[in-house]
Amino acid sequence: MYNRIKIIKGRRWGRRWCSSPTTPIPTTLTTIKTRTVCFFFLLLISVFALSCMDDTAGNGKAHLVVKLTDAPGDYQQVNVDIQDVQVNTEDDSTGWISLEINEGIYDLHTLTNGLDTLLGETDLPVGRISQIRLILGDNNTVMVDSAIYDLKAPSAQHSGLKVQVHADLVEGNEYEILLDFDAARSVHKTGNGKYMLKPVIRATVEQTGGVEDNGAIMGVVNPAASNPAIHVIQDDDTVSTMVGGTGSFFVGELTPGTYRVVFEPITGFVGTELTNVAVIAGDTTDVGTVVINPL
Repeated sequence: MYNRIKIIKGRRWGRRWCSSPTTPIPTTLTTIKTRTVCFFFLLLISVFALSCMDDTAGNGKAHLVVKLTDAPGDYQQVNVDIQDVQVNTEDDSTGWISLEINEGIYDLHTLTNGLDTLLGETDLPVGRISQIRLILGDNNTVMVDSAIYDLKAPSAQHSGLKVQVHADLVEGNEYEILLDFDAARSVHKTGNGKYMLKPVIRATVEQTGGVEDNGAIMGVVNPAASNPAIHVIQDDDTVSTMVGGTGSFFVGELTPGTYRVVFEPITGFVGTELTNVAVIAGDTTDVGTVVINPL
């Protein structure tokens, strides 16, 4: 950003130009005015420079950004009405702080294969945050076979959807929390044909601009019409996704290590599995084309 210095006709900084050249200017007075103008000019520059510094630097705060992504289920839409996002800094019922969020209805089905969206952000006091929770509104729905059904989430509308985080915030740094909403395991059909939301959400925390701690897995399924659910498994931790229209898939924010990748296709195809898939921090492991055979 640049400051624009306005030059008034007949004048300039440090020396006065007069419209009448016949009026003499005392040298001492000119020097005093020059020094005064220079002093205020330097003061103006200092104030401007301070205002351009990072707002979180030196004020005991860190900046937190929260984003949402989805490990989808076999639904056309999963619409979640998010009204508030809060973080807990005290590890008890009194420590909840609301973020400045973009409240509204989010279709989780549009946030797959590495796509995400900004939910909100805020500056927080440095220290530890233990939990994050989403407060939902009443307009939650799911689309199945082109029909829209209400998606009931009673606990999420009262106490909120709580997710364990446990991250330490350092002064002046920016952090990103990515909430991975697993629609496949979160939406349940009851015996009377209604749909309930029992959320399964995975949270990862990363310092923006720092060293990348996590990795990812990508690949392509052939044929895409097999439309498999894809489960990336390490010990008791499972991350799921679905293929895109061309058969491609992407699963990010994975802790470095070795994984199994399980493919569960629709009826008429045989599932398959990849073992010992290595994930390296900062890298994306491309498993290539995975062939799904018909029955």
